[in-house]
Amino acid sequence: MDGNLITFYILGFVAVGAALGMLFSKNAVYSALFLIMNFAVVAVFYLMLGAPFIAMAQVTVYAGAIMVLFLFVIMLLGAEKLAGKDTLTWQKPFAWLLVVFFVFAGAYQLGMRGLTEAAITPFPSSEFGSPAAIGDILFNQYLLPFEVTSVLLLVAMIGAIVLTKDRKQ
Repeated sequence: MDGNLITFYILGFVAVGAALGMLFSKNAVYSALFLIMNFAVVAVFYLMLGAPFIAMAQVTVYAGAIMVLFLFVIMLLGAEKLAGKDTLTWQKPFAWLLVVFFVFAGAYQLGMRGLTEAAITPFPSSEFGSPAAIGDILFNQYLLPFEVTSVLLLVAMIGAIVLTKDRKQ
């Protein structure tokens, strides 16, 4: 067995374990920390695929900024402990139905294709994932969605400021 395949299996088990820890943790802060671990494993997967820029963006944006925001909101609201009662009774059966569906879908895919070493080898182009290649694609092929997203984020930020502003009487 190749070293990349062994690393992939180990990291896959860590990612699944961190995801299960996030789901089953009763403390919201611990759930957020498990999610940070999962983001870090995904970044290592990006490195294994030969996309260092995307891996660093994953760590910086998701494991850094977004999770700091999540932890800030969790601690600001005092929601460290999750409530014990279920408000929506249909969620648990629906979640188990989705679990069964995704387990069968994953087993079917593994049965059809199998997990070969070709699935985790780096992409053939050394330019894949570089900042220049991402910028070229982003500003040539996806300029309109990029600009729409930036305007949407600006409107959301202004809306959040307006909603939280104290009203003068």
